[in-house]
Amino acid sequence: MAGAQRRDQLIGVARSAFAEKGFDGTSVEDIAARAEVSKPVVYEHFGGKEGLYAVVVDREVQTLHTAIHEALMTPHAGSRRLIELGTMALLDYIESCPEGFRILVRDRTGGETGGSYGSILADIVTRVQGLLGAVFLHRGLDPKAAPLYAQALTGMVSMTGQWWLDNPQLSKAEVATHLVNLAWNGMHNLGKEFHLSDEAGHLADPERDL
Repeated sequence: MAGAQRRDQLIGVARSAFAEKGFDGTSVEDIAARAEVSKPVVYEHFGGKEGLYAVVVDREVQTLHTAIHEALMTPHAGSRRLIELGTMALLDYIESCPEGFRILVRDRTGGETGGSYGSILADIVTRVQGLLGAVFLHRGLDPKAAPLYAQALTGMVSMTGQWWLDNPQLSKAEVATHLVNLAWNGMHNLGKEFHLSDEAGHLADPERDL
C-alpha cells in the first residue's frame, strides 16, 4: 500500500476506534491491530496517538464547518430559510458522519483540538447574533438580548442533534421540522411585555400559559 493510501487507511480506522472507545480508551495497539499493521507504522505517519487524533478531528471540523458556513451564507435567504438551512446542514452531517460527530462532541481529552466543535458553534452563534440584532431593532425588542437568543437557538439545535444520534426514531426531516417550528414560531411570537410568574406562583399573563 502506498504511503498516502496507508495514511488514509489509518485515519479511517482511527476514526472508527475513537468514535467507539473515545480518545482515552483507544491505544496505538488498537489502531495498529485494526489496520493490520505494526505499531511503528502508526508512529511513522503520525508520531503517535495524539497526532493521529488531531488529524481525525481536523478533518471532521473542516467538513462540518464548510457545510454550515455554506448554508448560513446562502444569498438572499430570509431568517426562516437560514434557520432551515443551518439545521439541515448539521443534521445532514450527523446522518452522513455519525462517527465523526461522536468524536467532536464527546471527546475533550485530545488536547486543543478537542474543543473544535465548540469553536464551530461559537462561529454559528456570532452569525445568528448578527441576524437577530437587526430583527430585534426592527421589531422594537431589546437588541442586548440578541446574544442570549443566538446562544439558545444554536444550543437547541446542537443538543437535539446529539440526542437524535442516539435516538433515531424520528427521521431527519421530522427532527428538522420540529426544530424549525419551535425556533421560528417562538422567535416570531416574542412578546415585548412578557414576564415570569409572580412570587405567588400565578402567571403574570395567564392567557400565554400552555
